[in-house]
Amino acid sequence: MLSVLRNRTYRHLFTAQVVALVGTGLATVALSLLAYDIAGGNASAVLGTALAVKMVAYVGIAPLISAFADRIPRRALLFTMDLTRAGVALALPFVTQVWQVYVLMFLLQAASAVFTPTFQATIPEVLPDEDDYTHALSLSRLAYDLESLFSPVLAAALLSLISYNWLFTGTAVGFLASGALVVSVLLPKPKPQPQPVERTGGVYAKAAFGARLFLATPRLRALLALDLVAAAVGAMVLVNTVALVRDTLGRSAGDVSLALAAYGAGSMVVALLLPRVVGHLGDRTLMLPAAFVMTTTLGLLAARLGTGGLSWPALLAAWLVIGAATSAILTPGGRLLRRSAAAPDLPAAFAAHFSLTHACWLITYPLAGRLASQAGLTVSAAVLTTLALAAAVTAVRLWPRQDPAELEHVHTELAPDHPHLAGAGGRSHRHDFHIDALHQRWPVREPAREKTAA
Repeated sequence: MLSVLRNRTYRHLFTAQVVALVGTGLATVALSLLAYDIAGGNASAVLGTALAVKMVAYVGIAPLISAFADRIPRRALLFTMDLTRAGVALALPFVTQVWQVYVLMFLLQAASAVFTPTFQATIPEVLPDEDDYTHALSLSRLAYDLESLFSPVLAAALLSLISYNWLFTGTAVGFLASGALVVSVLLPKPKPQPQPVERTGGVYAKAAFGARLFLATPRLRALLALDLVAAAVGAMVLVNTVALVRDTLGRSAGDVSLALAAYGAGSMVVALLLPRVVGHLGDRTLMLPAAFVMTTTLGLLAARLGTGGLSWPALLAAWLVIGAATSAILTPGGRLLRRSAAAPDLPAAFAAHFSLTHACWLITYPLAGRLASQAGLTVSAAVLTTLALAAAVTAVRLWPRQDPAELEHVHTELAPDHPHLAGAGGRSHRHDFHIDALHQRWPVREPAREKTAA
Protein backbone atom coordinates (compact mmCIF):
# COMPACT_ATOMS: atom_id res chain seq x y z
CA MET A 1 0.00 0.00 0.00
CA LEU A 2 2.76 2.45 0.92
CA SER A 3 4.38 1.98 -2.50
CA VAL A 4 2.17 4.76 -3.92
CA LEU A 5 4.02 7.23 -1.70
CA ARG A 6 7.00 6.84 -4.04
CA ASN A 7 5.09 9.10 -6.39
CA ARG A 8 6.32 12.55 -5.35
CA THR A 9 3.17 14.40 -6.36
CA TYR A 10 0.88 12.01 -4.53
CA ARG A 11 3.19 11.94 -1.50
CA HIS A 12 2.93 15.73 -1.16
CA LEU A 13 -0.84 15.70 -1.68
CA PHE A 14 -1.38 12.92 0.85
CA THR A 15 0.78 14.73 3.41
CA ALA A 16 -1.24 17.88 2.75
CA GLN A 17 -4.41 15.92 3.45
CA VAL A 18 -3.04 14.53 6.71
CA VAL A 19 -1.85 17.85 8.15
CA ALA A 20 -5.13 19.54 7.15
CA LEU A 21 -7.08 16.76 8.87
CA VAL A 22 -5.07 17.18 12.07
CA GLY A 23 -5.73 20.91 11.95
CA THR A 24 -9.45 20.28 11.48
CA GLY A 25 -9.47 17.90 14.45
CA LEU A 26 -7.85 20.53 16.67
CA ALA A 27 -10.42 23.08 15.51
CA THR A 28 -13.27 20.73 16.47
CA VAL A 29 -12.06 20.56 20.07
CA ALA A 30 -11.31 24.28 20.23
CA LEU A 31 -14.71 25.18 18.79
CA SER A 32 -16.47 23.20 21.51
CA LEU A 33 -14.60 25.13 24.18
CA LEU A 34 -15.19 28.45 22.40
CA ALA A 35 -18.94 27.75 22.23
CA TYR A 36 -18.97 27.02 25.96
CA ASP A 37 -17.20 30.31 26.71
CA ILE A 38 -19.62 32.32 24.59
CA ALA A 39 -22.91 30.52 25.21
CA GLY A 40 -22.40 28.72 28.53
CA GLY A 41 -25.28 26.33 29.06
CA ASN A 42 -26.44 26.83 25.46
CA ALA A 43 -23.14 25.54 24.06
CA SER A 44 -24.76 22.35 22.75
CA ALA A 45 -27.34 24.36 20.82
CA VAL A 46 -24.61 26.55 19.34
CA LEU A 47 -22.57 23.52 18.31
CA GLY A 48 -25.64 21.81 16.86
CA THR A 49 -26.42 24.86 14.75
CA ALA A 50 -22.77 25.15 13.69
CA LEU A 51 -22.84 21.51 12.50
CA ALA A 52 -26.07 22.22 10.61
CA VAL A 53 -24.36 25.22 8.97
CA LYS A 54 -21.52 22.88 8.02
CA MET A 55 -23.87 20.43 6.31
CA VAL A 56 -25.74 23.21 4.48
CA ALA A 57 -22.42 24.53 3.15
CA TYR A 58 -21.37 21.04 2.08
CA VAL A 59 -24.64 20.26 0.32
CA GLY A 60 -25.08 23.64 -1.38
CA ILE A 61 -21.60 24.91 -2.19
CA ALA A 62 -19.84 21.86 -3.70
CA PRO A 63 -22.02 21.44 -6.84
CA LEU A 64 -22.16 25.20 -7.41
CA ILE A 65 -18.38 25.58 -7.36
CA SER A 66 -17.98 22.60 -9.69
CA ALA A 67 -19.54 24.78 -12.40
CA PHE A 68 -16.52 27.09 -12.20
CA ALA A 69 -13.82 24.52 -11.36
CA ASP A 70 -12.81 24.00 -14.99
CA ARG A 71 -11.98 27.71 -15.33
CA ILE A 72 -9.50 27.83 -12.46
CA PRO A 73 -6.19 25.93 -12.28
CA ARG A 74 -6.64 23.24 -9.64
CA ARG A 75 -3.44 24.03 -7.79
CA ALA A 76 -4.44 27.71 -7.46
CA LEU A 77 -7.94 26.72 -6.34
CA LEU A 78 -6.69 24.27 -3.70
CA PHE A 79 -4.11 26.76 -2.39
CA THR A 80 -6.69 29.56 -2.19
CA MET A 81 -9.08 27.38 -0.21
CA ASP A 82 -6.30 26.45 2.24
CA LEU A 83 -5.50 30.15 2.72
CA THR A 84 -9.18 30.87 3.30
CA ARG A 85 -9.47 28.14 5.90
CA ALA A 86 -6.31 29.34 7.65
CA GLY A 87 -7.65 32.89 7.76
CA VAL A 88 -10.95 31.78 9.27
CA ALA A 89 -9.16 29.67 11.88
CA LEU A 90 -7.06 32.67 12.93
CA ALA A 91 -10.19 34.83 13.21
CA LEU A 92 -12.18 32.42 15.41
CA PRO A 93 -10.42 33.23 18.73
CA PHE A 94 -11.53 36.86 18.39
CA VAL A 95 -15.27 36.28 18.06
CA THR A 96 -17.52 37.50 20.86
CA GLN A 97 -20.99 36.79 19.47
CA VAL A 98 -22.72 33.57 18.49
CA TRP A 99 -23.67 34.84 15.03
CA GLN A 100 -20.00 35.48 14.31
CA VAL A 101 -19.29 31.80 14.98
CA TYR A 102 -21.95 30.83 12.43
CA VAL A 103 -20.62 33.18 9.75
CA LEU A 104 -17.03 32.01 10.17
CA MET A 105 -18.09 28.36 10.27
CA PHE A 106 -19.97 28.81 7.01
CA LEU A 107 -16.87 30.35 5.38
CA LEU A 108 -14.65 27.58 6.74
CA GLN A 109 -16.92 24.77 5.60
CA ALA A 110 -17.63 26.42 2.24
CA ALA A 111 -13.89 26.45 1.59
CA SER A 112 -13.72 22.77 2.60
CA ALA A 113 -16.66 22.02 0.29
CA VAL A 114 -14.58 23.41 -2.58
CA PHE A 115 -11.26 21.91 -1.50
CA THR A 116 -12.26 18.30 -0.76
CA PRO A 117 -13.98 17.24 -4.02
CA THR A 118 -11.38 19.11 -6.10
CA PHE A 119 -8.63 17.28 -4.20
CA GLN A 120 -10.41 13.94 -4.64
CA ALA A 121 -10.83 14.50 -8.37
CA THR A 122 -7.10 15.19 -8.74
CA ILE A 123 -5.87 11.91 -7.25
CA PRO A 124 -7.12 9.63 -10.11
CA GLU A 125 -5.13 11.76 -12.55
CA VAL A 126 -2.01 11.67 -10.38
CA LEU A 127 -2.34 7.87 -10.05
CA PRO A 128 -3.83 6.60 -13.34
CA ASP A 129 -3.15 2.94 -12.50
CA GLU A 130 -6.25 1.40 -10.88
CA ASP A 131 -4.29 -0.60 -8.29
CA ASP A 132 -2.33 2.49 -7.25
CA TYR A 133 -5.56 4.47 -6.98
CA THR A 134 -7.12 1.74 -4.81
CA HIS A 135 -4.11 1.94 -2.48
CA ALA A 136 -4.56 5.72 -2.34
CA LEU A 137 -8.22 5.33 -1.38
CA SER A 138 -7.24 2.99 1.44
CA LEU A 139 -4.59 5.41 2.68
CA SER A 140 -7.11 8.23 2.61
CA ARG A 141 -9.56 6.18 4.68
CA LEU A 142 -6.81 5.36 7.17
CA ALA A 143 -5.95 9.04 7.43
CA TYR A 144 -9.55 9.93 8.32
CA ASP A 145 -9.77 7.15 10.91
CA LEU A 146 -6.42 7.95 12.50
CA GLU A 147 -7.32 11.63 12.65
CA SER A 148 -10.49 10.86 14.60
CA LEU A 149 -8.37 8.98 17.16
CA PHE A 150 -5.21 11.10 17.16
CA SER A 151 -6.54 14.68 17.08
CA PRO A 152 -8.46 14.53 20.41
CA VAL A 153 -5.41 13.02 22.12
CA LEU A 154 -3.15 15.71 20.65
CA ALA A 155 -5.63 18.42 21.65
CA ALA A 156 -5.77 17.10 25.22
CA ALA A 157 -1.98 17.08 25.44
CA LEU A 158 -1.73 20.63 24.08
CA LEU A 159 -4.46 21.92 26.41
CA SER A 160 -2.34 20.85 29.37
CA LEU A 161 0.26 23.37 28.20
CA ILE A 162 -1.64 26.17 26.40
CA SER A 163 -5.10 27.75 26.27
CA TYR A 164 -7.61 26.46 23.73
CA ASN A 165 -7.32 29.63 21.61
CA TRP A 166 -3.88 28.45 20.54
CA LEU A 167 -5.47 25.35 19.05
CA PHE A 168 -6.93 27.57 16.35
CA THR A 169 -3.37 28.67 15.58
CA GLY A 170 -2.46 25.00 15.19
CA THR A 171 -5.39 24.64 12.81
CA ALA A 172 -4.18 27.58 10.73
CA VAL A 173 -0.66 26.16 10.64
CA GLY A 174 -2.07 22.86 9.37
CA PHE A 175 -3.95 24.58 6.55
CA LEU A 176 -0.95 26.71 5.62
CA ALA A 177 1.28 23.62 5.54
CA SER A 178 -1.32 21.90 3.35
CA GLY A 179 -1.28 24.86 0.95
CA ALA A 180 2.51 24.90 0.82
CA LEU A 181 2.59 21.19 -0.03
CA VAL A 182 -0.02 21.66 -2.77
CA VAL A 183 1.96 24.42 -4.50
CA SER A 184 5.19 22.44 -4.18
CA VAL A 185 4.11 20.05 -6.96
CA LEU A 186 2.78 20.35 -10.49
CA LEU A 187 -0.69 18.84 -10.85
CA PRO A 188 -1.53 17.07 -14.09
CA LYS A 189 -4.02 18.66 -16.44
CA PRO A 190 -7.02 16.54 -17.41
CA LYS A 191 -6.17 14.41 -20.41
CA PRO A 192 -7.96 15.50 -23.57
CA GLN A 193 -10.61 13.07 -24.73
CA PRO A 194 -10.20 11.38 -28.13
CA GLN A 195 -13.43 13.00 -29.27
CA PRO A 196 -13.95 16.00 -27.02
CA VAL A 197 -17.50 16.88 -26.13
CA GLU A 198 -18.38 20.52 -25.85
CA ARG A 199 -19.90 21.26 -22.48
CA THR A 200 -22.63 23.84 -22.87
CA GLY A 201 -25.14 25.52 -20.62
CA GLY A 202 -25.11 28.18 -17.94
CA VAL A 203 -23.90 28.00 -14.38
CA TYR A 204 -27.03 26.21 -13.19
CA ALA A 205 -26.77 23.55 -15.90
CA LYS A 206 -23.12 22.94 -15.09
CA ALA A 207 -23.79 22.82 -11.36
CA ALA A 208 -26.60 20.31 -11.91
CA PHE A 209 -24.54 18.09 -14.22
CA GLY A 210 -22.97 16.09 -11.40
CA ALA A 211 -26.36 15.25 -9.90
CA ARG A 212 -27.65 14.29 -13.36
CA LEU A 213 -24.61 12.07 -13.82
CA PHE A 214 -25.54 10.22 -10.62
CA LEU A 215 -29.21 9.86 -11.49
CA ALA A 216 -28.48 8.59 -15.00
CA THR A 217 -25.73 6.06 -14.13
CA PRO A 218 -27.00 2.81 -12.54
CA ARG A 219 -23.88 2.06 -10.49
CA LEU A 220 -23.82 5.63 -9.14
CA ARG A 221 -27.49 5.48 -8.17
CA ALA A 222 -26.58 2.32 -6.27
CA LEU A 223 -23.61 4.12 -4.69
CA LEU A 224 -25.94 6.86 -3.44
CA ALA A 225 -28.22 4.23 -1.90
CA LEU A 226 -25.19 2.65 -0.21
CA ASP A 227 -24.16 6.07 1.10
CA LEU A 228 -27.60 6.29 2.72
CA VAL A 229 -27.03 2.88 4.34
CA ALA A 230 -23.71 4.09 5.78
CA ALA A 231 -25.29 7.36 6.95
CA ALA A 232 -28.26 5.65 8.62
CA VAL A 233 -26.17 3.13 10.54
CA GLY A 234 -23.29 5.55 11.14
CA ALA A 235 -25.63 8.15 12.61
CA MET A 236 -26.61 5.66 15.31
CA VAL A 237 -22.94 5.22 16.17
CA LEU A 238 -21.85 8.86 16.09
CA VAL A 239 -24.95 10.42 17.65
CA ASN A 240 -26.08 7.84 20.19
CA THR A 241 -22.90 6.13 21.45
CA VAL A 242 -22.64 8.48 24.40
CA ALA A 243 -26.20 7.68 25.49
CA LEU A 244 -25.70 3.95 25.00
CA VAL A 245 -22.51 3.88 27.04
CA ARG A 246 -23.44 6.35 29.79
CA ASP A 247 -27.17 5.79 30.23
CA THR A 248 -27.98 2.29 28.97
CA LEU A 249 -24.82 0.56 30.17
CA GLY A 250 -23.95 2.97 33.00
CA ARG A 251 -20.26 3.11 32.13
CA SER A 252 -17.71 5.91 32.44
CA ALA A 253 -17.10 8.80 30.05
CA GLY A 254 -13.79 7.23 29.05
CA ASP A 255 -15.64 4.19 27.72
CA VAL A 256 -17.37 6.42 25.17
CA SER A 257 -13.97 6.93 23.56
CA LEU A 258 -13.29 3.19 23.66
CA ALA A 259 -16.57 2.44 21.89
CA LEU A 260 -15.83 4.98 19.16
CA ALA A 261 -12.29 3.60 18.93
CA ALA A 262 -13.77 0.13 18.20
CA TYR A 263 -15.72 1.67 15.34
CA GLY A 264 -12.57 3.33 14.00
CA ALA A 265 -10.51 0.16 14.44
CA GLY A 266 -12.92 -1.86 12.32
CA SER A 267 -12.74 0.76 9.60
CA MET A 268 -8.93 0.79 9.64
CA VAL A 269 -8.62 -2.99 9.41
CA VAL A 270 -10.75 -3.09 6.27
CA ALA A 271 -8.91 -0.11 4.78
CA LEU A 272 -5.63 -2.03 5.19
CA LEU A 273 -7.05 -5.19 3.60
CA LEU A 274 -9.06 -3.51 0.85
CA PRO A 275 -6.42 -3.34 -1.92
CA ARG A 276 -6.03 -7.13 -1.78
CA VAL A 277 -9.70 -7.94 -1.37
CA VAL A 278 -11.36 -5.63 -3.88
CA GLY A 279 -9.14 -6.85 -6.72
CA HIS A 280 -10.39 -10.41 -6.24
CA LEU A 281 -14.03 -9.74 -5.37
CA GLY A 282 -14.86 -6.62 -7.33
CA ASP A 283 -16.64 -3.52 -6.08
CA ARG A 284 -20.21 -4.83 -6.27
CA THR A 285 -19.43 -8.13 -4.55
CA LEU A 286 -17.73 -6.30 -1.69
CA MET A 287 -19.97 -3.29 -1.17
CA LEU A 288 -23.46 -4.82 -1.35
CA PRO A 289 -22.88 -7.58 1.25
CA ALA A 290 -21.21 -5.00 3.52
CA ALA A 291 -24.43 -2.96 3.44
CA PHE A 292 -26.46 -5.94 4.65
CA VAL A 293 -23.86 -6.85 7.29
CA MET A 294 -23.98 -3.42 8.91
CA THR A 295 -27.78 -3.28 8.64
CA THR A 296 -28.15 -6.70 10.27
CA THR A 297 -25.71 -5.75 13.03
CA LEU A 298 -27.69 -2.63 13.89
CA GLY A 299 -30.92 -4.65 13.80
CA LEU A 300 -29.50 -7.18 16.28
CA LEU A 301 -28.40 -4.32 18.52
CA ALA A 302 -31.93 -2.87 18.38
CA ALA A 303 -33.33 -6.27 19.38
CA ARG A 304 -30.92 -6.49 22.33
CA LEU A 305 -31.90 -2.98 23.42
CA GLY A 306 -35.55 -3.96 23.26
CA THR A 307 -35.03 -6.94 25.54
CA GLY A 308 -32.59 -5.16 27.86
CA GLY A 309 -29.83 -7.61 26.95
CA LEU A 310 -27.23 -5.22 25.56
CA SER A 311 -23.80 -5.78 27.10
CA TRP A 312 -20.54 -3.87 26.86
CA PRO A 313 -18.75 -6.57 24.82
CA ALA A 314 -21.75 -6.78 22.48
CA LEU A 315 -21.66 -3.02 21.86
CA LEU A 316 -17.91 -3.09 21.16
CA ALA A 317 -18.34 -6.03 18.76
CA ALA A 318 -21.25 -4.31 16.99
CA TRP A 319 -19.32 -1.06 16.52
CA LEU A 320 -16.26 -2.99 15.29
CA VAL A 321 -18.32 -4.81 12.65
CA ILE A 322 -20.18 -1.65 11.62
CA GLY A 323 -16.90 0.26 11.28
CA ALA A 324 -15.47 -2.48 9.07
CA ALA A 325 -18.59 -2.59 6.88
CA THR A 326 -18.65 1.21 6.63
CA SER A 327 -15.10 1.21 5.29
CA ALA A 328 -16.00 -1.54 2.80
CA ILE A 329 -18.75 0.71 1.43
CA LEU A 330 -17.14 4.15 1.52
CA THR A 331 -13.55 3.41 0.52
CA PRO A 332 -14.21 1.93 -2.97
CA GLY A 333 -16.62 4.76 -3.85
CA GLY A 334 -13.89 6.69 -5.64
CA ARG A 335 -13.32 3.72 -7.96
CA LEU A 336 -16.94 3.87 -9.09
CA LEU A 337 -16.74 7.61 -9.70
CA ARG A 338 -13.57 7.15 -11.71
CA ARG A 339 -15.26 4.49 -13.88
CA SER A 340 -18.39 6.56 -14.38
CA ALA A 341 -17.09 9.95 -15.55
CA ALA A 342 -14.78 11.19 -18.27
CA ALA A 343 -11.64 12.96 -17.02
CA PRO A 344 -12.96 16.52 -17.58
CA ASP A 345 -16.10 15.64 -15.62
CA LEU A 346 -14.38 14.13 -12.57
CA PRO A 347 -14.55 17.38 -10.53
CA ALA A 348 -18.31 17.57 -11.12
CA ALA A 349 -18.74 13.89 -10.24
CA PHE A 350 -16.77 14.17 -6.99
CA ALA A 351 -18.52 17.43 -6.08
CA ALA A 352 -21.93 15.83 -6.60
CA HIS A 353 -20.92 12.81 -4.53
CA PHE A 354 -19.61 15.06 -1.76
CA SER A 355 -22.86 17.03 -1.72
CA LEU A 356 -25.27 14.08 -1.99
CA THR A 357 -23.41 12.06 0.66
CA HIS A 358 -23.63 14.89 3.16
CA ALA A 359 -27.31 15.32 2.28
CA CYS A 360 -27.77 11.74 3.51
CA TRP A 361 -26.05 12.61 6.79
CA LEU A 362 -28.10 15.81 7.03
CA ILE A 363 -31.17 13.55 7.14
CA THR A 364 -29.89 10.82 9.43
CA TYR A 365 -28.04 12.89 12.05
CA PRO A 366 -31.13 14.76 13.32
CA LEU A 367 -33.30 11.67 12.82
CA ALA A 368 -31.06 9.60 15.10
CA GLY A 369 -30.91 12.28 17.78
CA ARG A 370 -34.59 13.26 17.70
CA LEU A 371 -35.84 9.68 17.84
CA ALA A 372 -33.45 8.80 20.67
CA SER A 373 -34.54 11.78 22.78
CA GLN A 374 -38.28 11.50 22.15
CA ALA A 375 -38.94 7.77 21.59
CA GLY A 376 -35.86 6.07 23.05
CA LEU A 377 -32.72 4.39 21.78
CA THR A 378 -34.53 1.19 20.80
CA VAL A 379 -36.90 3.03 18.47
CA SER A 380 -34.04 5.10 17.06
CA ALA A 381 -32.03 1.96 16.25
CA ALA A 382 -35.09 0.19 14.78
CA VAL A 383 -36.07 3.09 12.50
CA LEU A 384 -32.49 3.58 11.28
CA THR A 385 -32.23 -0.17 10.64
CA THR A 386 -35.40 -0.05 8.54
CA LEU A 387 -34.11 2.93 6.57
CA ALA A 388 -30.75 1.22 5.99
CA LEU A 389 -32.41 -2.03 4.91
CA ALA A 390 -34.62 -0.22 2.38
CA ALA A 391 -31.57 1.58 0.98
CA ALA A 392 -29.55 -1.67 0.79
CA VAL A 393 -32.33 -3.46 -1.11
CA THR A 394 -32.59 -0.47 -3.44
CA ALA A 395 -28.85 -0.61 -4.12
CA VAL A 396 -29.09 -4.28 -5.11
CA ARG A 397 -31.92 -3.52 -7.54
CA LEU A 398 -30.14 -0.52 -9.07
CA TRP A 399 -26.68 -2.03 -9.60
CA PRO A 400 -26.65 -4.46 -12.56
CA ARG A 401 -24.93 -7.80 -12.01
CA GLN A 402 -23.13 -7.37 -15.32
CA ASP A 403 -21.65 -3.88 -15.33
CA PRO A 404 -18.98 -3.61 -18.06
CA ALA A 405 -17.26 -0.33 -18.84
CA GLU A 406 -17.87 -0.62 -22.59
CA LEU A 407 -21.48 -0.57 -23.75
CA GLU A 408 -22.92 -0.81 -27.24
CA HIS A 409 -25.36 2.00 -28.00
CA VAL A 410 -27.06 3.78 -30.88
CA HIS A 411 -26.92 7.50 -31.73
CA THR A 412 -30.15 8.04 -33.64
CA GLU A 413 -29.86 11.80 -33.09
CA LEU A 414 -26.43 12.13 -34.79
CA ALA A 415 -25.67 12.33 -38.49
CA PRO A 416 -23.74 9.29 -39.78
CA ASP A 417 -20.71 11.51 -40.52
CA HIS A 418 -20.59 13.03 -37.03
CA PRO A 419 -17.01 12.98 -35.63
CA HIS A 420 -18.15 10.92 -32.64
CA LEU A 421 -19.15 8.09 -34.98
CA ALA A 422 -15.86 8.03 -36.90
CA GLY A 423 -14.97 4.42 -37.67
CA ALA A 424 -18.28 3.09 -36.38
CA GLY A 425 -19.70 2.23 -39.81
CA GLY A 426 -23.10 3.54 -38.79
CA ARG A 427 -24.91 5.04 -35.80
CA SER A 428 -24.18 2.08 -33.52
CA HIS A 429 -20.85 1.61 -31.75
CA ARG A 430 -19.35 0.76 -28.35
CA HIS A 431 -16.84 2.41 -26.05
CA ASP A 432 -16.37 3.24 -22.34
CA PHE A 433 -19.76 4.75 -21.63
CA HIS A 434 -20.14 7.94 -19.59
CA ILE A 435 -23.04 10.36 -19.29
CA ASP A 436 -22.19 13.60 -21.12
CA ALA A 437 -23.59 15.95 -23.76
CA LEU A 438 -23.67 13.20 -26.41
CA HIS A 439 -24.84 10.44 -24.05
CA GLN A 440 -27.83 11.71 -22.11
CA ARG A 441 -29.29 8.33 -21.12
CA TRP A 442 -27.92 4.98 -20.09
CA PRO A 443 -28.39 2.43 -22.88
CA VAL A 444 -30.94 -0.31 -22.33
CA ARG A 445 -29.12 -3.62 -22.59
CA GLU A 446 -30.91 -6.61 -24.05
CA PRO A 447 -30.96 -9.77 -21.90
CA ALA A 448 -29.28 -11.83 -24.64
CA ARG A 449 -26.38 -9.42 -24.82
CA GLU A 450 -26.03 -9.41 -21.04
CA LYS A 451 -25.74 -13.17 -21.07
CA THR A 452 -23.15 -13.06 -23.85
CA ALA A 453 -21.14 -10.41 -21.99
CA ALA A 454 -21.19 -12.50 -18.85
